[in-house]
Amino acid sequence: METADLHRAIEALWRTEMPKVVGGLMRVVRDLDLAEELAQDALVAALERWPDAGIPDNPGAWLMTTARHRGIDRLRRARLADGRLAELAHGIEQAQRDADARQQAALDDDIGDDVLRLMFVACHPLLSSAAQVALTLRLIGGLTTDEIARAFLVPEATIAQRIVRAKRRIASAGVPFEVPRRAELPARLSAVLGVVYLVFNEGYAASSGDDWSRPDLCAEAIRLGRLLAALMPGDAEVHGLLALMTLQASRLAARTDAAGAPVLLPDQDRGRWNRALIDEGLAALERARARQAPDDATPGHYRLQAAIAACHARAATAADTDWSRIAALYGELAARSGSPVVELNRAVAVGMAFGPQAALPIVDALRDEPALAGYHLLPGVRGDLLAKLARHAEAGREFDRAAELARNPRERDWLAQRAAECRAALRSPTA
Repeated sequence: METADLHRAIEALWRTEMPKVVGGLMRVVRDLDLAEELAQDALVAALERWPDAGIPDNPGAWLMTTARHRGIDRLRRARLADGRLAELAHGIEQAQRDADARQQAALDDDIGDDVLRLMFVACHPLLSSAAQVALTLRLIGGLTTDEIARAFLVPEATIAQRIVRAKRRIASAGVPFEVPRRAELPARLSAVLGVVYLVFNEGYAASSGDDWSRPDLCAEAIRLGRLLAALMPGDAEVHGLLALMTLQASRLAARTDAAGAPVLLPDQDRGRWNRALIDEGLAALERARARQAPDDATPGHYRLQAAIAACHARAATAADTDWSRIAALYGELAARSGSPVVELNRAVAVGMAFGPQAALPIVDALRDEPALAGYHLLPGVRGDLLAKLARHAEAGREFDRAAELARNPRERDWLAQRAAECRAALRSPTA
């Protein structure tokens, strides 16, 4: 394997294994910064050794073991001067002995619970909601500050500051590394669900990198969703989120062609949709409906989105899609959330249900929305509506603008192609 390819493979493994390694270390050292430093030390060691030795059969276990050994070595050098460090060194040594005594194959299962604990630590009520989500995305999703900033539609420096301050507050408060008692779960659940969904979204439509999607992130988000559903089986929104993610993920294989280029929903081969995930999603949606409080007439945020995804899943063909129902559901969701992104999605549904002329005023009303100033899908959606209205010159300019803003190369190329198609239509004798 070429060095560049190997480094990309290591980076992909690191994104997957980092939360497990940090979570496992955090359980022992109870210091988030130290846990991250030791995990980073293990990554450096992997970059140094794996190009010659090859990627081990169980890279997660290798990273964990290496991080623990680095921690033991570092703390041994310092513990004579600091009794607390001596205690930490002893704890890491004991953890390594315990891990060595178990079968290596069981290591990842033990660490899995640590990832869930890490989520609840990062979503502690002493942090603001924005800080909770930013920190958890960094730790659990393995997202860069730039990727998180794009998810929030805020500057990267803002996210960096939130993460640093959140770590300091957790350290100063001595937050225990544990899943909170059941009575304390609701105070953190909203942030936890929000983080899981943002991790899923980054996997479903990657904001950067070479691929249109990152199925590994989607799989991790779904795994966490299933853990949460088992932890809180009576919560409607937990099941609503799991339904949403599994229904969306069912389409992953059909979202790109053999060359990796995007395939839009109406053009997808529905025979490639994952029926097992669709069945799981529809069952989870039914559980969410059954668990909705009798006095709550309005479905939750995730249940509404899952209901939208279910409309697509139940349609045998693109022509069978109930776009009027989807537009109505987006209307409910927009009223509940006030999100301009949701309103943009409503515009797409209105356009499909009632034509582009009905949708264009909705999009135009969002053009001065500050939160969407750098959001590439705003000009992308507007360009699509204008193209359908045969306003090709305007559509081409919108697609050019969307391509400039897009960070994902696959998406950028597709938008540039749409712009070229608009210019070609202008040159056509029938234009």
